[in-house]
Amino acid sequence: MTTLVVCIDRGGTITQGTETPIVGWEAVESLVTEFGVSDPEDSRVNCLLEVLRVARDLEDSGDDTVVAVLSGKGDAVSVDRAVASQTDQLLESHDPDSAVVVVDSAEDERLVPIIESRVTVDAVDRVVIRQARDLESTYYLLKQFLGDEELRKTVLVPVGATLLVFPILLWVLNSVTVAVGAIAAAVGLFLLYKGLGVDDYVERTPGQVREALYSGRVALVTYVVAGGLALIGLFVGALGVSTTETSSRLLLAMRFGFDAVPWLTAAALAASTGRLIDEFIRRDGVHSAYLNLPFGAVAVGLVVRGVTAYFLTRSGVFERVQIPAFEVGLISIETLVLSARAALAVYLIVGVLISLVGVRFAAYVSDRDIETAVLDDG
Repeated sequence: MTTLVVCIDRGGTITQGTETPIVGWEAVESLVTEFGVSDPEDSRVNCLLEVLRVARDLEDSGDDTVVAVLSGKGDAVSVDRAVASQTDQLLESHDPDSAVVVVDSAEDERLVPIIESRVTVDAVDRVVIRQARDLESTYYLLKQFLGDEELRKTVLVPVGATLLVFPILLWVLNSVTVAVGAIAAAVGLFLLYKGLGVDDYVERTPGQVREALYSGRVALVTYVVAGGLALIGLFVGALGVSTTETSSRLLLAMRFGFDAVPWLTAAALAASTGRLIDEFIRRDGVHSAYLNLPFGAVAVGLVVRGVTAYFLTRSGVFERVQIPAFEVGLISIETLVLSARAALAVYLIVGVLISLVGVRFAAYVSDRDIETAVLDDG
């Protein structure tokens, strides 16, 4: 069994001026000596030594090992593509059965899925350097922290802004509780902004919009339509709340949802339909999840509409639903008055039925795509 033991050098700090990938025990050992002498404080020296240790332990247990260092320079896309290309070279020349990836930072660990997509990764070895707990070590750690531009922007800027804004809010609001609450809310929003990756999404959005404009995607137009419908839904919901004579916050929320949900459902239906059309245009087959999106949007809208109508009917804000009299042939049906429970049951049943129709439709189209592919191959 051959195991590939690799160290990821994001940014090319270790391998600067050296052609990558660097393969072989002797080559990596020479790199450790050369780089360790030039910068012995860098944690990547320990990462290279860990690669050699892991390879030695695997060889002692009877496995064949291939030691390598992968690297990339430039922006995120260039680094990812460089690591992918170097991984393909190693797989082509050595054909390993599995791999062990050694990293020393979260940024390097983001490249692990690229290797996992090409070879089975048995383990990810994270190198953590033990530090002495005295004042001198703390000083050097703080110095390195202040020298990292990204960490300064992520940590020091929010802390400085908080310390600057707090006395201003305290002077304007004249309330410690409100000032602390406002600061806590702002810090919480910032943490969610960074933690959920909203900043990356915002950074990618202009490029995606530009690409959609140039490629003529239908989804771009339907997204604009969906945004307009969503705004109308919010306006209609707020208008319904303003005309409701009740002081109950729950009932006001139900009235907002009841009035807004048809427009919001139409917005979701427009957005999902545009995405579905783009998928039909761009590829021969469409994933079943995209096929089920319009049905799911309508089903959820009906369920929400039914639940809000139930609360409003039971509280007396709305009257019971009446079905006018009608005739079917020789059969005459008188006016029917549905109770709140009966109306809710109708909404729920129709929503579930539409959802099931969507699942069945998606499965049918997927089966047809498979049959077509089999006939084409035959």
